[in-house]
Amino acid sequence: MDNTQYFCRTGIFTRNNGQVALTNIHRPEKSAALDGWLGIVVSLADGQHTIEMLLDYLAGQYPQAPDNLKKTLYSVIERLVEGKIIRLSEEAVSLPYYLSAPLEELDVAKAKKLIEEDGYIQSNT
Repeated sequence: MDNTQYFCRTGIFTRNNGQVALTNIHRPEKSAALDGWLGIVVSLADGQHTIEMLLDYLAGQYPQAPDNLKKTLYSVIERLVEGKIIRLSEEAVSLPYYLSAPLEELDVAKAKKLIEEDGYIQSNT
């Protein structure tokens, strides 16, 4: 995996009671909870950080980083890319407003208006 690539989410997410989930702005009750590592990567996938930065950040969360951290993250990233939940880019990406933060931090009316204007179609929830 090319650690210089940037990673960005392609779907709307929520962070509720410490749980990250994919959600649909029109049907937030239909949220799909993500397992631990998947949720961490999705919540950090702001398009402004590279995979290397992600590895460094997560390694810094431990007194001694687990030996399998890189392998685990690569596997998580591959699964999220295959599921079209995140995408990789050679350059930094500016996310649209409705993907920029968890749903509960967004102005929902503004987000819905921008989604309609952009023609954004949410396929993962």
